[in-house]
Amino acid sequence: MSLLDQSVREISHRIRSGEVSPLQVVDAHIERIEQVNPKLNALACDRFAAARAEARQAGDRLAREGAAAVPPLLGVPFTVKEFLAVTGLPQTGGLVRRKHHIASEDATVVARLREAGAICLGVTNAAEAGLWSETKNRVYGRTNNPWDLGRTPGGSSGGSGALVAAGGVPFDLGADVGGSIRIPAALCGTVGHKPTGRLVPNSGQFPGGSGEVNAYLTVGPLARKVEDLMPLLRVIAGPDGHDPVARPMALGVPEEVDLKGLRVIVLPRHGRTRVSGPVSGAVEQAAAVLAERGARLETWDSPKLRKSFDMWTGALSSEPGNSYRELVGARRRDLLGELIRYPVGRSRHQSMVLALLLTEPLVGKLQGRHRRYANLAKTLRTELDAVLGDDGVLLHPAYARTAPRHHDMIRTPFDFVYTALFNVLEYPGTVVPTGFDSRGLPLSVQVLAPRGADHRTIAAARAIEAGLGGWVRAEP
Repeated sequence: MSLLDQSVREISHRIRSGEVSPLQVVDAHIERIEQVNPKLNALACDRFAAARAEARQAGDRLAREGAAAVPPLLGVPFTVKEFLAVTGLPQTGGLVRRKHHIASEDATVVARLREAGAICLGVTNAAEAGLWSETKNRVYGRTNNPWDLGRTPGGSSGGSGALVAAGGVPFDLGADVGGSIRIPAALCGTVGHKPTGRLVPNSGQFPGGSGEVNAYLTVGPLARKVEDLMPLLRVIAGPDGHDPVARPMALGVPEEVDLKGLRVIVLPRHGRTRVSGPVSGAVEQAAAVLAERGARLETWDSPKLRKSFDMWTGALSSEPGNSYRELVGARRRDLLGELIRYPVGRSRHQSMVLALLLTEPLVGKLQGRHRRYANLAKTLRTELDAVLGDDGVLLHPAYARTAPRHHDMIRTPFDFVYTALFNVLEYPGTVVPTGFDSRGLPLSVQVLAPRGADHRTIAAARAIEAGLGGWVRAEP
């Protein structure tokens, strides 16, 4: 099997056995990126020369120390969402005002992966300031979906999803405050995991959050295979002394989850947004796979789910210090100029970012409403904790439809609530591919569980992957 189709575990085994060298692995993935990136615009900036040098050093280390002594990810290539600092590479956040900003040190999660032997090939494109579900900005341009170049890969970690889907890297690190890992994973047909809130530190990320928003913003992997999620999570998890909300948590073992004792709450739709037939069918199909393995299927609903968008907005807006205008560096007098320049294509911002900047003052006047909905989210979490207990998972769409055409997400702007709600609940969520629709676009399902039960969502996702085939490399 080609290196471009193998998991992190499989590639690592081949390196350690001497079947392939770290340089061969890195070269194969660089060649693939150079082949697909002109079509995708997924990789924003590369460090190929440095990666090749590090691969040679990794090969020398393996020969010198032996397979048993080297770190677990030695020689495995990866990329990183541009929002996460990589020494010597741009960290613009997709903002024109930061287009010359170069990171001077690695984000905590990047440093941990490199200490584990992984080799960073570059940073991937993302939505401007992470403020919309399509990956486009005035610094790097637009990223395309590898299954159909006329469609979006989602966002904000769209470059991550597109590059992993096309076989450019075995895994990428994304970040998710409303679905930014899980939506690209679903629309591009990759595996993606949003960890439990507070499990992984956000230190070295821009844009970041303030206060409790750091519990809703979570760094996690997009990968080819579910089997790689927990090993990667073990590398990046844990407090670093800098992120104020990160907490030590015990990580369970997916292989110890008894599927015959698993209760599966099937929720193919919720809230006010319509779910397409193929997407709800994918949820039912995944449920059937788990039932065949002995899991017990159940149903549940709550009227609170209809307020998903309000709860997400309320939880984020009730925390001070998270202003969109401050984030993008837009003063009130600047905004008028941006509006004037936008029709002639000279604005520094995308249309949806301008819309958010314009409406933020109105939203800011609703603080009492925000607090009520933030409290409602906590009530829902208590209710759902009780429903899922210590043996339940929730099966749910990650997005309401398959990958939309470019610019078409504006037609259904609230579809992201299928992921966003679970950020403010701080639940872990794993997205796993389930197949394709009649147009050849990826279908996926999202598996969710209470805080700290990442191993449970990963175990269920792995069973679904085994039953339905999982990731398939895209050929753009």
